[in-house]
Amino acid sequence: MPKKQYAVIGMGRFGSSVANALGEMGYDVLAIDSDEQRTQEIAEMVTHAVTADSTDEEALRALGIRNFDVVVVAIGEDIQASILTTLILKDMGIPALIVKAKNELHGKVLQKIGADKVVYPERDMGLRVAHHLTSPNILDYIELSKDYSIFDMRAPKAMLGMNLKELDIRARYGCNVMGIRRGQEMNISPSPDERLAAGDVLIVVGHKEHLIKLEQDFAD
Repeated sequence: MPKKQYAVIGMGRFGSSVANALGEMGYDVLAIDSDEQRTQEIAEMVTHAVTADSTDEEALRALGIRNFDVVVVAIGEDIQASILTTLILKDMGIPALIVKAKNELHGKVLQKIGADKVVYPERDMGLRVAHHLTSPNILDYIELSKDYSIFDMRAPKAMLGMNLKELDIRARYGCNVMGIRRGQEMNISPSPDERLAAGDVLIVVGHKEHLIKLEQDFAD
């Protein structure tokens, strides 16, 4: 099967990071920005880099944007340009349209006009930093929905030597241990008799309030 083709519009920190990562993974990537310096900076990391105004429908058509499987709109500060670009791309029938939102209101507008997925990189990073600050055992934190999240939690000292049956995290906190990472190995759906050792990382999913309670109770 042919590889998917990606276009990323907006070469700020988030957009250039996405474009660079996709390029490193071997995908064809078109990077677009209205600032020529930014397109020059990303040029060596992607398949094509073009300076263009994404709010100009004819310019996007000339670039063949409709031929791309996924378009990521990563425009930062200019909310009007972000919304207009999304409207144009949606009208063109892009198969998958991923759009960065600056805030919740911006995100709601993007969803209403047809963005397939809205991402909040600044907010999500803020959540991760906040959880890491309050509990150094939290290595990563991802919001799955308004109410549910998943996090990677380094097994704290109080858990070492205990098994999942003894910890009884599901009954005590209403959270599920989806896996245990030990070094380079991942144990999916671990046995209740699995005993935790230093360096183990638990992948836990649950309601946000329950996760916070678990996190606070085992903060070293």
